[in-house]
Amino acid sequence: MYRRTAMHSLLNAICVSFLYFTVCATAADRRTLDPGNLLVITVATEETDGFNRFMRTARQFNYTMKVLGLGEEWKGGDVARTVGGGQKVRWLKKELQRHSDREDLVILFVDSYDVILASGPQELLWKFSRMGHRVVFSAEGFCWPDQRLASKYPPVHTGKRYLNSGGFIGYALDLSAIVQQWKYKDNDDDQLFYTRIYLDPAHRKNFNMTLDHRSRIFQNLNGALEEVVLKFEKELVRARNVAYDTLPVIIHGNGPTKLQLNYLGNYVPTAWTYEEGCGVCDDDLLDLSDVPDEEMPLVHVAVFIEQPTPFLTEFLHRLTTMNYPLDRIRLFIHNNVVYHEKHIQDFWQEHQTLFPDARIVGPEENLQQDEARTMAVEACRKDPTCDYYFSIDSDVALINPDTLRILIEENKPVIAPMLSRHGKLWSNFWGALSPEGYYSRSEDYIEIVQGKRIGVWNVPYITGVYLISGVTMRTRLAQVSLYMQDGMDTDMVLCSAVRDQGVFMYVSNRDEFGRLVASTNYNTSHLYPDMWQIFDNPVDWKEKYIHDKYAAIFDDDTDVVEQPCPDVYWFPAFSDRMCDELVETMEDHGEWSGGKHKDERLAGGYENVPTVDIHMNQIGFEKEWLKYLKEYIVPVVEKLYPGYYSKARAIMNFVVRYRPDEQPFLRPHHDSSTYTINIALNHKGKDFQGGGSRFLRYNCQVETPRKGWSFMHPGRLTHYHEGLPTTQGTRYIMVSFIDP
Repeated sequence: MYRRTAMHSLLNAICVSFLYFTVCATAADRRTLDPGNLLVITVATEETDGFNRFMRTARQFNYTMKVLGLGEEWKGGDVARTVGGGQKVRWLKKELQRHSDREDLVILFVDSYDVILASGPQELLWKFSRMGHRVVFSAEGFCWPDQRLASKYPPVHTGKRYLNSGGFIGYALDLSAIVQQWKYKDNDDDQLFYTRIYLDPAHRKNFNMTLDHRSRIFQNLNGALEEVVLKFEKELVRARNVAYDTLPVIIHGNGPTKLQLNYLGNYVPTAWTYEEGCGVCDDDLLDLSDVPDEEMPLVHVAVFIEQPTPFLTEFLHRLTTMNYPLDRIRLFIHNNVVYHEKHIQDFWQEHQTLFPDARIVGPEENLQQDEARTMAVEACRKDPTCDYYFSIDSDVALINPDTLRILIEENKPVIAPMLSRHGKLWSNFWGALSPEGYYSRSEDYIEIVQGKRIGVWNVPYITGVYLISGVTMRTRLAQVSLYMQDGMDTDMVLCSAVRDQGVFMYVSNRDEFGRLVASTNYNTSHLYPDMWQIFDNPVDWKEKYIHDKYAAIFDDDTDVVEQPCPDVYWFPAFSDRMCDELVETMEDHGEWSGGKHKDERLAGGYENVPTVDIHMNQIGFEKEWLKYLKEYIVPVVEKLYPGYYSKARAIMNFVVRYRPDEQPFLRPHHDSSTYTINIALNHKGKDFQGGGSRFLRYNCQVETPRKGWSFMHPGRLTHYHEGLPTTQGTRYIMVSFIDP
């Protein structure tokens, strides 16, 4: 009994002693570390966009930095596609020889092109100290580059098992001893070198090494994309690992996760926050406000018309109204559409003096789209005076005349103005890519398109309109084909080439730039096909075809609406362009009725008060006209006739033609409608004499109708009326009997 008690006492003493020394050792390893004794070392041979992003986050948290290799030739192999990277170890070996006697110095080594720092030195050192090891490497879920070594790794119950050399932290004394073992070539693999040291139990124990299995310090994205989400804190954004509930300090877009890192970099750490919005948008801007016109950057503007496009005349006109000195623009136009040749000719005849050096390539040259785009971009790339290349497709409506100036001042290598189709989520950028390289919706896509998040966004794909700096084209993009690759659309080729060179593409929604024009349903068989675009492109249709004073109808401070007779209102409706194109369309159609009572177009085959007319359904415009009534006439009705809510139903919609020798007038009648609109389509005194309307009950008449203005009056019972004689010329009016 005594011996058993003595043995227990001895064991207890041993356990207490062991625990004491263990606690003391752990406490020593977990002591508070001074940020002044932290040095961050990275490698970069050139200042790429990724490097600049990394350095911005390092400066934000006031890290002490040392960059190895700037300006030197990279001999470490193509690490994006195969093994390599040994040159990094050689540089680190030389650098650490300078610090090998610093026992208290902590070294953080990270890559730079694909790394973001999410927090500062205090948190980093606290987490390192808490891990209780002298050297900590980042961890990932793949055993690279030699999968045969996987079984030799120590087992891990939770977390990532395998070493990644893109980030590690440790005491300078230990790291120096590790890298001094490097005796290999620059293009040998750095990760394999560190892996072999870690897998050697003696080295692992001697250097007190471990891996950051649960991403407390290092987050490698490859194989872990589903684990990482954004965490919006107060005025700070972190990347949170939801698998281990950790907030890593270093985010590494290793392997094929560069685009996902770019997405995180749009927010982490303060690139965009809910409290402050865009935190980096005003960094490194150019200021052109005091630059004389003759010293403004020279821009090659390339226009591409590759398919029939609505509102092309308006598109071309906007080229002349840019708020940019036109003598600092070199214009290139590729028109691949025979239908648009007349539009190009009209534009050139009117504006050729503005662009004396312009080059226009028409469909007769049979130049394919990729060839045309290459021709245009090469003209800039080969011209040392070309500061920017601005590409714009014909389905882009840049309403903001300052767009070019704004994009230049953003000072990005490649940038596009954010545009979308009116009322749609279809835009000119993608927020993410699918594994196959096609569209994938990012979490923030909708809010960016809708303007709920404002900023300048690093994205993987842009199209339609973009600005590329000439310096970027002649350096980082000098050796790549930007548009030509068999089996791929030109926009996909461009974006892939730019991404592969590590050049960031941005889209800005800081300003309202314009919109995209839908061209899929554009039918050029019509005389004026833009008239049919009220559904697909309602804003462009409105700008072209609605009277410029129409909006004033709803302004209570203006008197644009007139009332020449009781309950007869007179208001602006159509632009001159709409009036002219509608008349010309009807005359081109040519099937005017004879003004007879017999009318097979009507359900009953009989018209009580016939006119010489063409119905909207005869030209295939009925659906579009009813849309016009609903969008533009119904709001006027509800304002002028309070309490009546129109359904905008109309069966009789027609253009009437009055001529002295054909049908000069219309006898008194009621309309089969609740209310009628009557829009004058040409000018009295210029196109015809006479005409007008008289309301018999009120002995009131209007003899001077204005082109583009509409009468609106009740159709039945109270407003018995007649059409006054046209004495000279031809008078055209557009009539609708609404809510019969």
